[in-house]
Amino acid sequence: MITLRGLTKRHGGTVAVDDLSLDVEEGRVTGFLGPNGAGKSTTMRMILGLDHATAGTALIDGRPYARLRHPLREVGALLDAKALHPARSARGHLVAQARSNGIPVRRVDEVLETVGLAAVARKRVGAFSLGMHQRLGIAGALLGDPRVLVLDEPVNGLDPEGVRWVRELVRKQAGRGHTVFLSSHLMSEMQLTADRLVVIGRGRLLADLPMADLLARGASAPVHVRTADSGELQRLAGALRNADVTGDTALVARGTTASAVGDLAHRLGVRVHELRTLTPSLEQVYMELTAQSLEYGTSSEPKAGV
Repeated sequence: MITLRGLTKRHGGTVAVDDLSLDVEEGRVTGFLGPNGAGKSTTMRMILGLDHATAGTALIDGRPYARLRHPLREVGALLDAKALHPARSARGHLVAQARSNGIPVRRVDEVLETVGLAAVARKRVGAFSLGMHQRLGIAGALLGDPRVLVLDEPVNGLDPEGVRWVRELVRKQAGRGHTVFLSSHLMSEMQLTADRLVVIGRGRLLADLPMADLLARGASAPVHVRTADSGELQRLAGALRNADVTGDTALVARGTTASAVGDLAHRLGVRVHELRTLTPSLEQVYMELTAQSLEYGTSSEPKAGV
């Protein structure tokens, strides 16, 4: 379990992380979201003792990272997949890590097989692609079979098969009762992966909720309806307070529920061929939540003359 209490980091007059308190619980995948510059990487670096907090605490199972006797056995981390010596082989890099933490060298070959790098184990990592670097970084995180994983953008540079593999890997780790703290900018993938979401903006906590509860915080979900013919659609649309016709026999109703629309259609004698609630995507909810916390906003309209 990871526990943050009042965690704060200032760089001169800039507050990178502002009084952040949360619990990252075991047995689940906790997604960590926020715009660029929100303080996600800084928070993870403080958890791992790479940055010193200005105030507050970051504890792993009740202890700061610096007090862990064999940290790789307790915490697996991936922050920067390319932060290693380019002249070392993949296997040599992991062997050095294993020996520094009293981990049997046979474990190196096991994790290289797990991440799909066994065939290039003796190849210099300087020649690796970004995706291969990511896989090697994940191998390092898994090396000590730790109960806590801290992964910053682990799917960056991976192909679709690799993205799915990471998803299945972290779900399996959570299923073993381990703690997984995972950041990503891929909203669709995070929606498939995480059990709980922590969202920050400008260093402050914006949300800390189970996935379903966070999605429910979005605007009320619209209802999609498809009728038997256009005449029946028009009768139903006229009886609804807020409906947009989206096709000859389809509409989207807002400010109501699927049950209410179904009851109304029954009273009107309208034959409904399809009726479903359009659940908002994580991306939609995230954009609404962080709209006022963007460090680098962009305009959708090009400037004249550009």
